[in-house]
Amino acid sequence: MLVAAAFTTLLTVALYLAVSNNAFGFGFPLDDAWIHQTYARNLAELREWAFIPGRASAGSTAPLWSAWISLGYFVHLDPLFWTYVSGLTLLALTAGLAARWLAVRMPERKPLAWILAVLIPLEWHLAWAALSGMETLALAAIAMLCFYWLESRRVGALGVGLLIGVGVWIRPDALTLAVAAVGYMLLRDREKVLRPWLSLAFGLTVPLLPYLAFQRWLSGEILPNTFFAKQAEYAALRELPFLVRWLTQAGIPGDWLGADGLPSGGPVIGVLMVLLPGLLITIRHTWRSRQWAELIPLAWAALYLAVYALRLPVTFQHGRYAIPVIPVLLVFSFEGMARWIRPRSQQIKVRVPSRAWVLVVALSSLIFWVIGAGAYGRDVAIIESEMVATARWIEDNLPPEAVVAAHDIGAIGYFARGDLIDLAGLVSPEVIPFIRDEAALARYLDESGAEYLVTFPGWYPELTEGRSPVFVTGALHSPAAGGENMAVYAWTR
Repeated sequence: MLVAAAFTTLLTVALYLAVSNNAFGFGFPLDDAWIHQTYARNLAELREWAFIPGRASAGSTAPLWSAWISLGYFVHLDPLFWTYVSGLTLLALTAGLAARWLAVRMPERKPLAWILAVLIPLEWHLAWAALSGMETLALAAIAMLCFYWLESRRVGALGVGLLIGVGVWIRPDALTLAVAAVGYMLLRDREKVLRPWLSLAFGLTVPLLPYLAFQRWLSGEILPNTFFAKQAEYAALRELPFLVRWLTQAGIPGDWLGADGLPSGGPVIGVLMVLLPGLLITIRHTWRSRQWAELIPLAWAALYLAVYALRLPVTFQHGRYAIPVIPVLLVFSFEGMARWIRPRSQQIKVRVPSRAWVLVVALSSLIFWVIGAGAYGRDVAIIESEMVATARWIEDNLPPEAVVAAHDIGAIGYFARGDLIDLAGLVSPEVIPFIRDEAALARYLDESGAEYLVTFPGWYPELTEGRSPVFVTGALHSPAAGGENMAVYAWTR
């Protein structure tokens, strides 16, 4: 199964990187990846946990991921190459673990698990995440390993707790897996519930306490700046009804295609659309067999989406915050499909629909795999031609001591290496209380001695109104996708 997952992953990486290179070149499809690269480089070169040299900060949501990326800098590997290799390894690992977990859930149809090991690397959100430079698939792999351990009982509560605690260093969201672990204990080990709970709590605490202390040391809070900044920036979205927010997190409803005709939707916009009936079959089968513990991973996925719907109901970048639930949904959906299909049945009313469903799943998987590569190439082209191009212009044309206020800061921090004011609050947490108040931001920029403002004009219409840019990228990719060009403005009091 792992061999099948690895082979399909290599094909996926080859296709997505080839499309990206043809569209513009190699890079990352979102600016946040450059934040990790900046922390990683500074850790390796300066031995500092800082985005801006000399200033320790809690701007990395995933300190363990940033530290892992820094290993490439320590041994002088090309940063893109090392990050890509890390991502493709996680994709293959996620697929292999999902297949093993499915084999535990369906021992009677274990040979079909290798098909899932192939299907997961073809899922376009997961392929995009593998090459995004982000920690998304690390959390997905941890979730797969957690559920595999819990369902197979190969590892006890202590090991599960340690895994979840380490996962928090990848993303604080991993803490939700502890709820799933407790659910397994309540439903399966009622007579021994105290001992597993204590083991789980101890295992979780060992990595968690250093994490909380680390964040406290960096910022005075026990969570990274991103936890507070993102919620403040998108607070207005929480005014929508909760059910609408939850469904939107899953991609229902949502924009299936972007302005350029490429996919731009949440987790279910892909092969899951045709696999979802299998999810219902799995739920029905589990309900009838009264094996309630087997539904816990699905409940975790619902809880995970609910947490984001409650506090951060955003769906940009293909719903990237919801991507870690996709492998769980694929396992449950594929399980239901495997229970229902009988392509060799003697009954035509069973054989024909079974073969049709298999064909539709295969075709939709391949179709979304290919057009997802186009979406990845487009996203990389936008970041490279906007954020990276602007950062390189700043590096070449502004004095190193210039104070630049920017949103986003990833590429600018990496390439320009100057003094930065982060309008998104990740490394400038003092702006969080007034993060969407442009009048207050203007006063803050004046008081902070900002000399330049870097942004997309539409993001800050009041700050950019009446100002003539000193630089505009003029690239075609962002406008073609319905966006605009990034600009640099001289900030005058």
